[in-house]
Parts: sequence; C-alpha cells; structure tokens
Amino acid sequence: VILHNAGEHGKTYRVAAERDLVVFDRASKYLEDKVKKCLWDFRPIPDEKIQMTGRGQVTVPLFGMVSFDNLFNSRQKLGLITFAERARETHKKMLEEGYDSEYSKAVVTYLGLGVDMMASFCCALSRWENTSQLIKHAFARQALPMLWDYAELNPFSGSSGCWETGFKYYLNVLKHCSQSSNLSSHVIQGTATRLSYPDNFFDAVITDPLYYDNVPYSALSDFFYVWLKRTLGNLHPELFTTPLTPKTHECVQDPIRHHGNTAKAKQFFEDMLTQAFQEIYRVLKSKGIVCIVFAHKLTAAWETIINSLLKSGLVLTASWPIHTEMKARIRAKETASLASSIYMVCRKRTEEKVAYFNEIKGEIENRIKEKLTQFWSEGISGADFFISAIGPAVEVFGRYSRVEKLSGEEVSAQELLEYVRKVVSEFALERILKSPNLGGVDHETRFYLLWRWTYNNARVHFDDARKLSQAVGIELTKLWDKAGLVKKEKEFIKVLNPLERAKEDGFARRERLNTIMDVLHRSLFFWEKGQREKIRELLTESGYGEKEIFWQVAQAISEVLPEGDKEKQLLQGLLYGKESYLKEAKVLSGEGQLKIFKE
Repeated sequence: VILHNAGEHGKTYRVAAERDLVVFDRASKYLEDKVKKCLWDFRPIPDEKIQMTGRGQVTVPLFGMVSFDNLFNSRQKLGLITFAERARETHKKMLEEGYDSEYSKAVVTYLGLGVDMMASFCCALSRWENTSQLIKHAFARQALPMLWDYAELNPFSGSSGCWETGFKYYLNVLKHCSQSSNLSSHVIQGTATRLSYPDNFFDAVITDPLYYDNVPYSALSDFFYVWLKRTLGNLHPELFTTPLTPKTHECVQDPIRHHGNTAKAKQFFEDMLTQAFQEIYRVLKSKGIVCIVFAHKLTAAWETIINSLLKSGLVLTASWPIHTEMKARIRAKETASLASSIYMVCRKRTEEKVAYFNEIKGEIENRIKEKLTQFWSEGISGADFFISAIGPAVEVFGRYSRVEKLSGEEVSAQELLEYVRKVVSEFALERILKSPNLGGVDHETRFYLLWRWTYNNARVHFDDARKLSQAVGIELTKLWDKAGLVKKEKEFIKVLNPLERAKEDGFARRERLNTIMDVLHRSLFFWEKGQREKIRELLTESGYGEKEIFWQVAQAISEVLPEGDKEKQLLQGLLYGKESYLKEAKVLSGEGQLKIFKE
C-alpha cells in the first residue's frame, strides 16, 4: 500500500494488512447490491466483448480477459459505476433547479468525459512508474496489452489520475478554448465519404486521415465507449445505438475484418480513402486548398495514399516533414518508427494532361534533390528522410492525370516510389560518405550504410527492407546466409552488427572477404577480442587497409550510430589506430621496405 500526505514530499510504503483485504471484500459485496438495485436500461457493468485487431494492439483476450468487465476489479467497478450514477443524477438535479436544458446537458457531458478518463487509470491495465512514483493510465501506447501486475488508484487521493486532478485538467482545457477564440465551432458526426455540404463550399479542408494500419482506433475507443454509454447514453442516445463503436465502414487496413486477406484489406482502405478525397474535391472551392497529414514507414501505405490522391483529382503542390512524434515513446524504441508527419498541401487539378515517365524523370529528380538539400540542412534524417522525398516527387508526378511508359502502360505509384528510393539512396550515400564518388563502395556496403543511417538497429518489415536493398542494386535474399549481413525473423528483417555476425560462425569462413563490410566487421570483431595483429594481417591480405574508402565507410557508420552504441565504440577504437595500420600495411606490402632501402 502506497501512501502520500498532502504537503509532504515523497511516498510511504507498507505491506498490505488484513484490514485492507477486509475493505476490499466489503467493496465487492457492496458492488453486488448496487448492481441489483440499479434501474438503468442496461447492465451497469460493461460486459461487452473485447475485439481483437490485425496487428496485435489488443491482446488481452488471449489471456482470458474477453470482455471489458474483466479489465476492472470489483472495487474499481464500484467506483466507476458510482461516478457514472452521480453524473446522471446531476443532470436531473440541474433541470429541477431551473438550469437551461442544453447547458445542463453540456455540463454533464464534461462530467462524463472526466469519468471516462478516470477509467483508464482505475483499471487492471494501469501501471506503477517507479521513477515518478505515480500510477500511469492504461494507454502508454496505442494498444491494450496484457499487464501482469497493476496498481489500483484511490480516485479520491488527490494524486495523478484521480477525479480531482483529472477534472482540473478538463477545466483548464475549457478555459483555454473559451478564451482562444470568440467564434463558435460546429461539430457533427458523420462519414468522410459522404459530406453533408454542397459543392464548392469550403475555402480550405484540413484532415489527418487514418494512418493505414498503424492504430485500430475504433477497437481502442471501445474501452471509453462502454463507459460513456453508461454515463451519457441517456443524454446522447443517437451516439450510442450500437453495442460497441461502429466498425464496418471504418477506413483502416485490418486483415481480420477481411477474413485474413491482406490484399482485400489494402484495397478496402484505398477505396475508402479515395471516396473521402473525392468528397473533399467536391466540397472544395476552385481555388481552395487541402492540407493532408500523413505518416507511415511502410511504402505500401504511401502507395495507397498516392493512388487515392491521383484518383480524386487533387494535386499535391507543396509538402513539409514536421516533427510530431516523441522519439522516446515505447514503439520508437522497438521499431523503425518515424519522428515526422508529412504535411501535404493540395489543390484541384485544373486540366487533364498525359506525360511520359522518361520525359519527367529529370524534373522529378531535380525537385527531389532540391528539397532533400533543404531537409538535410534542417536535420531531417533516417527513415524520415526517405518519406520526406515522396511529397516533392508527387508534386511533379501528380500534375498529370496519367503518366505512361513508352509502351503506353500507366506508371503505378509503386514504380514512382521505387524511383524515388533510388534517387534518395544515392543522394544520402553521397552526403553520408561526404563524397560524390561512390565507385569504390560495393553494393552490400551501400546497403549496410543506408540501413544503419535509416533504421539503426531496428527490425523492419521484409517488404521495406527488400525495397531498400533494391534501391542500391542488391537482392535481399542473398544477404541472409550463414554469417551474412541480415537475419530474417518471421516477416521482419534485422541487419546484424559485427558481434551478432560473429555468433553465427565466429567468422570461421575466411573466404568471405569480398566486401568492405566483410572486412570491417571482421576487423571490429578482432578489435573486441584485443587481437590487433590479426587486424593488421586482415587489412593487408584484403588490401583494404590502404584504401581510403574503407576508412571513410568506417567513419561514416560511426557518425550515424547513436551515442552508447556498441558498434560505434568498436569503430571509434579501430579508427583511432588507423595511422598505424596504414603504415604497417604499406611496409608489409613492400612499399615501406623500398623507402627504407632508399634511405
């Protein structure tokens, strides 16, 4: 049991006593009585089923927590039901005391939102954070995962997540919104595929559409929906007609909703997005603008949004990457997540023109490099850098209603993105190596350099890994043999560092000295083992010790890796001894001996 006294610093901890269990049991019995006496139109405890999602963000049903009531212990249920009941009673009392009906409805709606937020702290998925000594809500990330031990919040404690603290937050938001503008907003519920506005109505439309398969919004919203329904269902019956949030027409790529068929799920998302963009086109004035925000690391997602834009008649005229995500968030530590969202400004296409891809390739490349130079100087890097190049390419490509090959076949968004990735790869490699001459860098080394710069040590989906390898002219499947550069883990690819490669066979296969990375990784392995003589022999035998490009690659990889990275430390150690290795390599090769005899 964790205690805190107002006005005092820190917390007091004690072992739970018998009296604590007695109080808990009493609350459980009280809950049973309360449920029996409840006169609501539906069961007060949310027993609706929890729905699984395609990417595994909602996993609690796998552990027997199949309905929402399983996410709360009996005392938490009692507390939340009591708060919901008081909110409903407040509306009745306000009307009895003569308050305006709409005003009373608004006040109680805010109370209901407060109860809803508290539910995310008062559940069996809330966690204890040691550093801040606070209870954190269930949604540390956009998921409902299993939690093996949880912290139970006292909703009257005055600490983070309790009723008083949470509602102060709501009041501050209301105060800010009330003072920020004298204009009232008009909020409606509907679908983006059928907007209830006439043609040519808006000067501007700003939208942040669903990010492909990133977040199962409706499934996660169910957590809040089931409590809102119990707190506010009588005030907003039109919003709570379904047991859970409506999902049939949600614009999301979720194979589970298409019986596991990924292709159908992708097509469904593209069709829905196209309909939404076509509606935007319809309601937009002829000189109006559209701002679309999108972020996704998979090129499949970008293929979809580009196809939808082109079909809708909207033309991308400008785009910017803007840092919007927290780099330290949980998902960013495990995967190649983006730090930036791409803001795309579009207008209506005014004329229908056809172009040949070969004729506009040069213009696309020039536009990409122009923007990439700007992005590079502004510190955009890694996966964000590749994604940032898509906008400039589509600015040129999208001016035309159709772009064809010389054969007359239409160029797809996928082919455009393949070209973009090739241009960006060459641009990035030149900047990373600080040299326009890439002739001495083999394809495997180019791939490794780009991977470390783009994804660092993250696992990446096979399809995007394959596309990166194709951009530098190499077949990915040839890189994952024993002691190779990459390792395949189900549908993901991981590029191995030198110590991970050594575990595969201890670098026993000496014939693998064909690339810079083979020699560099073996050298770093010897450095870790303190075998400096073997490094000298290896650099002489391979001939790379005398080649400046070898050391340029080592320096470039060291610079792109983050501080504290083990490979970075090994590279810095190897580079520190560069001059001695160069000198000895020249002596062993005969060049140094000739100089000695001349003297």
